[in-house]
Amino acid sequence: MLALLFFVFSILSACNSNSSKKDSGDQESAASKESSGDTIDLTWYYPVNVGGEITKVIDGYAEEFNKEGIEVNGKKVTVKPVYSGNYDESMTKVQTAVKNGKSPDMAVLLSVDLFQIKDSIMPLDDLIAEDPEAKKMMDDFFPGFMLNSQAEGKTWSVPFQRSTVLLYYNKDMFKKAGLDPEAPPTTWDEVVDYGKKLTKDGKWGIELPATISGYWIYQALALQNGEENLMSDDGKEVYFNSDEAKEALQYWIDLSKKHKVMPKGVLDWNTVPTDFIEGKTAMMLSTTGNLTNVKNNADFEFGVAFLPAKERMATPTGGGNFYIFKDISEDRQKASMEFIKWIADPKRAAQWSIDTGYIATRQSSYETPELKAYTDSFPQALTAMKQLENAHKEISVYEQGKIIKILSDAIQAAINGEDVDKTLDQAQEQADALLKQYK
Repeated sequence: MLALLFFVFSILSACNSNSSKKDSGDQESAASKESSGDTIDLTWYYPVNVGGEITKVIDGYAEEFNKEGIEVNGKKVTVKPVYSGNYDESMTKVQTAVKNGKSPDMAVLLSVDLFQIKDSIMPLDDLIAEDPEAKKMMDDFFPGFMLNSQAEGKTWSVPFQRSTVLLYYNKDMFKKAGLDPEAPPTTWDEVVDYGKKLTKDGKWGIELPATISGYWIYQALALQNGEENLMSDDGKEVYFNSDEAKEALQYWIDLSKKHKVMPKGVLDWNTVPTDFIEGKTAMMLSTTGNLTNVKNNADFEFGVAFLPAKERMATPTGGGNFYIFKDISEDRQKASMEFIKWIADPKRAAQWSIDTGYIATRQSSYETPELKAYTDSFPQALTAMKQLENAHKEISVYEQGKIIKILSDAIQAAINGEDVDKTLDQAQEQADALLKQYK
């Protein structure tokens, strides 16, 4: 019996030894392949903050790029897109990855997230300076989109899925209300007048979303009501409780409580476009990025227009930019720029605009046959681009996440019945306390 047991244990020991050698060999083989650098496999985090099937579009671009065979220092570059949720969820995932030493190679995050992640990303000026194609690309972006891409004399990000706020309106509902379907409201007062005629039969005149990017809608109103933005260019001050800012928020609340042309309460960012598509509201304020979603799903004729004015016509820019992270190798940084150049090619940027509704970020895109043909057949796609003449820098400050939460909470509190003056005064105090350390 002892002899038999000894024989069995000998066999098992030999098997384990061979297995260990095999595992070791596999690891050595993998390490050898890794060190030989056959490919540079990039990881790209990207968000989706609008309706539609953008994930399929992104996957299609990645597949196309991976077939191109683009190389950096003799290594083929591939990219793996990783859907990371909406913008807020994407920021959380990126920050967690960076904290754990596993940052992606690049990510699309809000253009205003700069001050929040500046220590984790690299300035792009050296990569641009050594690459004539990259310099040509940067010079071709609409100037309005570069406002949030640059700070402290450096370029930190590359415009990608960019937008402005637009007024969407249902032309069929306009006709039924006796309104000219080709003449949307151009002033705040007209919004109220039109809204009263459109609010009937259980349908509303207008809806403004207050969740997720509701602060962005509020900034648009504040910009229209005065010459001052909601923050300083250096990201160290905010101006939430100016008279103009308070009047803008009061106007928002009056649309529902005083004029009764909008539902009461906090309206969800994703519900508002659905309400518009389903004919529950005649007008809405929403991102350019919802244009293709509305086009593909609305069964009525609709129009888009510049935002109505109070003291002036104005909108903040919005949307996401590409960031490259600094804790990756130089080859990976260069490879990331190669992918960004590829996806920002004028024709590809034009197609991205057609597929999603976002503005084509490069000026030359609007000279491509594809985008010319598209805008000829669907002129609504030109409105957001033309509105860039009235565009301003989106709010971007240090402690961005906390500051935006303070502002968003204040907006929602006021919508739910809190005093506007008191709410915005408190928001200003809280923001000042956070920003004090940066002055």
